[in-house]
Amino acid sequence: MWPIECPQIDFEDVIAEPEGIHSLDGVWKVSVATFTVSKYWCYRILSALCGVPLSVCWGLYFACLSFCHIWTIVPCIKSFVIEMQCFSRLYSLCIHTFCDPFYEALGKLFSNIRVTLQKDI
Repeated sequence: MWPIECPQIDFEDVIAEPEGIHSLDGVWKVSVATFTVSKYWCYRILSALCGVPLSVCWGLYFACLSFCHIWTIVPCIKSFVIEMQCFSRLYSLCIHTFCDPFYEALGKLFSNIRVTLQKDI
């Protein structure tokens, strides 16, 4: 599967002071520390409260999805492919029987046509 990257959000990505205007260094440092600590603890608290219930929900969802895929979708696709092979052979036989001679005759009929281009000066 493809790698799924988690978003990396830093203070500078959210709060970016433009060139020419900056807050006091102390305010900037406290703001960075407050942002980082509150983001860290908010994530930890939310993951502690919601992590287990959501993991149960996602586990059930992917179990049902896997069940449907294994027991319904794949067998339907395989049976369809098997049935279509029979029709494919019949269709191919009809095309080769009826159409091939017609197009071969047309090809031989038009094979002697020569086209030359002349440029008038």
